[in-house]
Amino acid sequence: MVAKNRKQTGKSPATQADRDKSPLVSPPGKSNIRRPGREGKAFTGSHPNGLSGIRHKLGLTPSAVVKLGITLLLAALTGYLHWYHLSQLFENDRHFSHLSNLEKEMAFRTEMGLYYSYYKTIIEAPSFLDGLHMVMNDRLTEYPLVINTLKRFNLYPEVVLASWYRMYTGVMGYFGIPTKMCWSINRGEGLTPVDSCEGMGDPAYFYVACVFLLNGVMMSLFFIYGAYLSGSRLGGIVTTMCFFFNHGESTRVMWTPPLRESFAYPFLVLQMLLLTYILRTRNPSRTAMVALGISNLCFMLPWQFAQFVLLTQVASLFASYILGYLGAAKMQSILVTHMITLSVCFILMFGNSMLLTSFYASSLVSIWAIVALRDRFAQVFRPGIVIWVMQVMAWVGSTVLLKFMLSTVLGASDDAHISGLIKSKFTSYKDFHTLMYTCAAEFDFMELETPVRYLKTLLLPINMLVVALIAVRTIQDVVRFLRDGGKASGRSDDADEAAGSEIAAKGELVYHSLQLVAFAVLAILIMRLKLFLTPHMCIMASLICSKQLFGWIGERFKHQIVVFAVMAVMAVQGVANLQAQWGIIGEFSNLPQEELLDWIQDNTRTDSVFAGAMPTMASVKLSTGRPIVNHPHYEDTGLRERTKLVYSMYSRMSGETVKRNLMKLGVDFFVLEDSWCTRRTRPGCSMPEIWDVEDPQNVGKIPLCTHMSRNSRPHFTTVFSNDIYKVLKVPKVTKDLR
Repeated sequence: MVAKNRKQTGKSPATQADRDKSPLVSPPGKSNIRRPGREGKAFTGSHPNGLSGIRHKLGLTPSAVVKLGITLLLAALTGYLHWYHLSQLFENDRHFSHLSNLEKEMAFRTEMGLYYSYYKTIIEAPSFLDGLHMVMNDRLTEYPLVINTLKRFNLYPEVVLASWYRMYTGVMGYFGIPTKMCWSINRGEGLTPVDSCEGMGDPAYFYVACVFLLNGVMMSLFFIYGAYLSGSRLGGIVTTMCFFFNHGESTRVMWTPPLRESFAYPFLVLQMLLLTYILRTRNPSRTAMVALGISNLCFMLPWQFAQFVLLTQVASLFASYILGYLGAAKMQSILVTHMITLSVCFILMFGNSMLLTSFYASSLVSIWAIVALRDRFAQVFRPGIVIWVMQVMAWVGSTVLLKFMLSTVLGASDDAHISGLIKSKFTSYKDFHTLMYTCAAEFDFMELETPVRYLKTLLLPINMLVVALIAVRTIQDVVRFLRDGGKASGRSDDADEAAGSEIAAKGELVYHSLQLVAFAVLAILIMRLKLFLTPHMCIMASLICSKQLFGWIGERFKHQIVVFAVMAVMAVQGVANLQAQWGIIGEFSNLPQEELLDWIQDNTRTDSVFAGAMPTMASVKLSTGRPIVNHPHYEDTGLRERTKLVYSMYSRMSGETVKRNLMKLGVDFFVLEDSWCTRRTRPGCSMPEIWDVEDPQNVGKIPLCTHMSRNSRPHFTTVFSNDIYKVLKVPKVTKDLR
C-alpha cells in the first residue's frame, strides 16, 4: 500500500508538457517514482525527516532537488540585489539617513505624506488599539467630518507596519537592545543643527526598509515567474535583467515608497505566477485556488486601483475561454475565487461601495453567467465566429448595464471621475476634475520617448517577436477550428482541456499575450500605468528561452548561445541606464516648507483648520497634526467638491465669493502658493485656465491668487510669508453663514 501511494503521488505533479516547460520538475527519463523495494527500505530504515522528508513528500529525485535549490538560490540572489539597488538609489537621491525627523516627513510629499501620517498616528498612540481607533474615527483629515480612513484610503499596509514596528521596538526594548543610532547634523549656512537617527528603531527608516524588502521579494518572484513560464532558469535571468535594464520604466518605488502600488504590485506578481500554474495544471488543487484568492486579496486591499488591473485579467481569461484555450470548469473556478476575494475585500474595507459598483465586479458576474449558459449559446448560435461575437457582446452589454444599475441602487459616484477621464481620452470632453488629472504628466498619454527606450534595450523587439509567434500559432488554431466546422464548440466540462490537445497546452501563452495587450492599452492611455506594462514585457521576454516557441533555433546549446548574444546586446543600453540611475546624487532640503511647518507648530492652536494645495495639506497634517479640509486622495466625490471650493482661490472669482467658500468649510488659515497661480505644464493647464472651463463668465479677469500675492486685504489677513508660502487668516464664520 505504501509503494502504491507513493507511485500515485509521483505521477500527479505535472503532465509531460509541464515537465518540458518547468525547470522545477525533473525532465523525462528521470522518473520521480521510486521502486517499491527501494522505497520500502527507505521508509523502514530511516525516518524521512528534514530535507529528505520534504523530498519524499514532493516526490522529487535528488537531481530535481538540486535544480530546485539552484533556482531558489538564484531567486534569493536577485531579490537581495533588487533590495540593495532600491535602498541605495533612495539614499543617494535624498541622503535620507542624515535627515531630521521633520525633513524625512517632508520628503514624503503628496499622497505619500498622507498615508505615512496614519502609520505615525498608530505608532505614537498609547496602544495599538488606540491608534487603530483613531484612524478609524479620524477627525483631522476632512474637518469637521469624522471618517474611517481605513475604509477610504486602503491603509492596511500602514496598520500592519505600525503593528510590526510596535512589536519590534517593544521586544528590543525589553531585552535592552539598541535599535537606532542618532547624531547631530550641522547643516551649515547659518541653519540650526538637527538630530538625525538611523536604524530600524527610527519610524521612517523602518517603514521604508519594509517597503524595499517587500519589493526585493517581488524580484525573487519575478525570477521564479520567468523561469516557470519559459521552462528554463535562463528565462528567469532574462526576466530580471530586463527589469534592471529598464528599471526606470518598471517601477518608481525607489522614489515614492509609501504609494499604494509599492505594497500591492508584489502580490500581483505572486497572483499571476499562481494563475500561470493553475492554467498549466490540468486539475488544479483547492490549495492552489486558495493561494490565488489570498494573493488576490493582498493585491486588492492596499490599492484602490487594483480592480482595474483585475478587470483586464478577467477579460484576458474570458478571451482565452472564448477561443477554446481555457476550459469552462476551470474558468468558473477562477471566477468564483475572484468573487469570494472581492466579497472578503468588501467586508474588510467596511463596505466600500466602490468595490461593488466597479466594472470588475460586474464583469465577474456577467462572465460567470455567460459560461454557465454556454450550452444555451451553443444551441442558439452557430459555432465559430458568430458565437464568439455574441458572447463578447453579451459580456460588454451585461457588464455595463449591471455596473450602472448597482451604482444607481447604491447611490455611488466615487468613480465617476474615472469615466470622465476615459471619456476625455477619446473626445474633447473636459471638466475641472478631469483636467486635474490630465494636466499631470503621469495621467497623460504615454510619451514617445518610452517606446524608444524599450527599443534601445531590445525589450520591445523581443516582445513583438514573442507575441507574433504566439499570434501566428493562435491564428492557425482558429483557422483549423473554423475549417473543421467548429466541432470543438459546445464540448463538455471535462472535455474542455482534458483531451490534451495542443490548443489547451498553449492556453497560458495566449493569456499572457492578451494580458500584455491589455496592459499596453492602459499604458498608452495613462502613462502612469506603464508600471504594469514594462514588468509584464520583462516576463514575456523570458519566452525567448522557451523550447515551445523557439525550438526551431536548434539544439539546447545553440539556443542558449543565441539568448546570451541577445542579452549582451541588451546590456549595452541597459548598463548605461543603470549607470545613469547610480549617478543620481542629491540631498533633500525644503527650507521654505520647514519654516512654514515650524510657524504653524509654534503659532497656531492645535485645533486650527487649514486649507490649501493638496500636496501641502498632506505635509501640514503629517508634521503638525492640524485639521485639514482637503487632501491628495482624490477618489471620493465629497472630497473632490471640497477641493474644488478650496481651489477657487486660484480662480478668477471675487475675493468675497472665495472667502465665503472657505468660511463655510470652517477654514481658519489658507496656505497660498504663488507657484500654483502661475505654473503651467502645458497650454490650458494652469489653475486659472482650468477654472475657466468651469467659470466661463469670469474669463479674462486677473486671478484672485495674483491679487492675494500682492495684498490679501480686505478679505484676508496675511500672518506668515516667505519666498514660497503665504498664510492667510480667514475671518470667523458669522451667524448668517451657518
